[in-house]
Amino acid sequence: MRNRIRKQLRLVEPSIDHEHAKELVQIRKVLADHPEIGDKVYADLVRDLDDPEAGREGMMTAEQVFKVLLVKQMNGFSYDTLRFHLADSRTYRWFCGFGIADEIPSESTLQRDVKKVRPETLEAINRVLLGAAADEGIEKGRKVRVDCTVTASNIHHPTDSSLLWDSVRVLGRLTGRAKEKFGVKVPDHSRRAKRRAMGILNARNDKIRTRHYRDLLRVARKVVTDAEGVRETLAPMSTNITALAIWAEIGHYLPLVRRVIDQTERRVLCGEKLSPDEKLVSIFEPHTDIIVKDRRDTYYGHKLAITGGASGMLTDLVIEEGNPADSTIAEKMIVRQREIYGRVPRQAAFDGGFASKPNLSSIKELGVKDVAFAKKRGLKVADMVKSTWVYKRLRDFRAGIEGMISFLKRCFGLTRCTWRGFESFKAYAWSSVVTANLLLMARRMLA
Repeated sequence: MRNRIRKQLRLVEPSIDHEHAKELVQIRKVLADHPEIGDKVYADLVRDLDDPEAGREGMMTAEQVFKVLLVKQMNGFSYDTLRFHLADSRTYRWFCGFGIADEIPSESTLQRDVKKVRPETLEAINRVLLGAAADEGIEKGRKVRVDCTVTASNIHHPTDSSLLWDSVRVLGRLTGRAKEKFGVKVPDHSRRAKRRAMGILNARNDKIRTRHYRDLLRVARKVVTDAEGVRETLAPMSTNITALAIWAEIGHYLPLVRRVIDQTERRVLCGEKLSPDEKLVSIFEPHTDIIVKDRRDTYYGHKLAITGGASGMLTDLVIEEGNPADSTIAEKMIVRQREIYGRVPRQAAFDGGFASKPNLSSIKELGVKDVAFAKKRGLKVADMVKSTWVYKRLRDFRAGIEGMISFLKRCFGLTRCTWRGFESFKAYAWSSVVTANLLLMARRMLA
């Protein structure tokens, strides 16, 4: 049975006298004061269920799922390690509401329930927390700072040869399963493909490398043809769950593999230069963008626009698609602050990449009194703020957002998203922000 909260509290041990335990006590108080957070998580947990009241007792409640998510992001645990600490730690058992005799859910159950919490829900929860922070006098959103960063997808460094090898390996594994389960006759090209991929890596010159590429492309095309044949063979077996699963997986990967073959031919054999939005850098995380930062560093993931307040709390997060220029984001971030607080901030500080005359004019028209860009880029201080002293203060204030981003990356795993899929990527990023904000609120309340 799926319940939001338990009607009768279980016997749990009290928390210990430790600084982190005190923080968890404060976080529990915040969550207890705002039961609507549990309601939002509960709506996600039962979203795909025909009857939420059906099923056995013992499943995690909505509050437990959310607290388990916080513990995971707070410590960067894998699900296996998370289960161990929930079973072993007296404090974490108390925080998550597991009784002394309760069995901790399996890793697969923990993962299934945590991954059900959608990014839109986590964003809504963050806005509830910002309202609570405003009521407590912690963060009122009157002074904000905005900057961008990149969070990497969980992929290896993409090269044309490695993408082709991934394609052959994955389709070969799927066709191999069809051969094992249903006796479908299909050759195995994986050894030949691996030799060619290694030959490309160790080639002494471009001529040898191109020869290996041509053969690797031939192998990839053969594997695609074999996979298409296997899919046609499995199509009539729609009542067999295993056959249907293999059929669906092959159907998912085939268009991605064709893209890899096409872009490799164009880049390696024809010498074309493809734009970043034309390139596929992973068949496992096809949503991944190519982000070139400062014309020197290349990242593979997504660009994040982050707004922070004077307290250190993160008031907003936007996960961008593609690699839009910072200057196209500035006004949007201020408009979103108006949606969150019902008014625009009095002062706003931006990195130099956001600076432009149209941005300054549009943000001022929204009602922001002082707007400071770290680099002037032809703008006059008098047009941005009311005095040079205010400009210097806001410019120094802006630098704090870099420390807040570093805090998210070092302590809450925002350097690299380990969850699969774009929706999960967004949920991972938002869960890091929500966890950081709850911890910061707890520390402010203890100060």
